[in-house]
Amino acid sequence: MSVASSGAVIVRRDRIVAAACILPLSNKLRGQPMYGTRHRAALGISEGSDAITVVVSEERGEVSVAMNGRLTTSLDETRLRRVLKNALGR
Repeated sequence: MSVASSGAVIVRRDRIVAAACILPLSNKLRGQPMYGTRHRAALGISEGSDAITVVVSEERGEVSVAMNGRLTTSLDETRLRRVLKNALGR
């Protein structure tokens, strides 16, 4: 079985502008085994930029959003839409 390369996809407006991007890792989630590199990277990019990051746990399928150095977890479709609409001012 082959494993696809990992990395972030950068979307600006409605276009993919980059793929397989390596993001800075946050130190905030160290020692919390339920959050891995994907969550640390989502949080890390939100700490140093105005990025809004949607991250999906590979193991649990849980959707989270990282924004302004904070991670909001366990989002269902309705809550995810609400979080993104509020963040984007729509």
